Amino acid sequence: MGLHSGERIQLALRGAGPDAGIVFRRTDLGPRATVKAAVDNVIDTQFATTLANGEVRVSTVEHLMATLAGFGIDNAEVDVSGPEVPIMDGSAAPFVNLVERAGVARQRAPKRYLRIVREVAYAEGCAVARLKPHAGFRVDYTMRYDHPFLRRQTPRAGLEVTTETFVGEISPARTFGLLEDMEELRARNLIRGGSLENAIVVDDEGILNPEGLRHPDEFVRHKVLDAIGDLYMCGYALQGAFVGRQSGHGINHGLLRRLLATPSAYRIVTSPLPARRSRRLRADPLPAAANGYAVGT
Repeated sequence: MGLHSGERIQLALRGAGPDAGIVFRRTDLGPRATVKAAVDNVIDTQFATTLANGEVRVSTVEHLMATLAGFGIDNAEVDVSGPEVPIMDGSAAPFVNLVERAGVARQRAPKRYLRIVREVAYAEGCAVARLKPHAGFRVDYTMRYDHPFLRRQTPRAGLEVTTETFVGEISPARTFGLLEDMEELRARNLIRGGSLENAIVVDDEGILNPEGLRHPDEFVRHKVLDAIGDLYMCGYALQGAFVGRQSGHGINHGLLRRLLATPSAYRIVTSPLPARRSRRLRADPLPAAANGYAVGT
């Protein structure tokens, strides 16, 4: 189900050659209706990240992009039969299951990383995001909501992002929204596919989902998940630390644009080729993978 469109959408992940990157294909529009996952192709960040190449648009890509980042997958084709990536259960866990079942293929090409060498920041109002030098990939996030229930939730999470931590600690965290906002959003032709099956819904007293939370700090963990997906629009695995405070998709992409406009703040580095070829392997913890990966065929 598409969260905003309410349409039933089919999705398939396919392997791609070295240096292909992550490319989305709108199968309902034809075989050439593609858009590459890149920050320059982000045209809307309101309630989701939307990519566009001319008339070809694909939205709500952030959870799938986070999954590909979490597994260290550099190259993949993503076929979708509608205008957005399915919301699944509101988390990245279903995408993790798909990738684990398919496996990944090691490629004979050096893996590239974007290494932060100088701090870069971007802010709008009270929201701010920073990228700082760090030996691995880390995300620290602080959320603040002026809401009776959300004010009582764990406001901060900090995690070293590896395949293991992404799969076990980040990917299950679901998107969330306020009951009071739903009528307004539906009036704007949004969240037409939203339900308790694909989002945590909150009112002033608590959570409406009968199963409760998957983690005590599931809200802030989902903000970490969103940030990982947004940051992967840089086109490389990151070596650095992201620090966000009240940042959303717009701030995250604003930070990436500022980073890429500041060449002195980063370097593109490569790892050596693997000693031997293997067709189906799980990705190593990020960012220590020694080569590029694609979704297995």
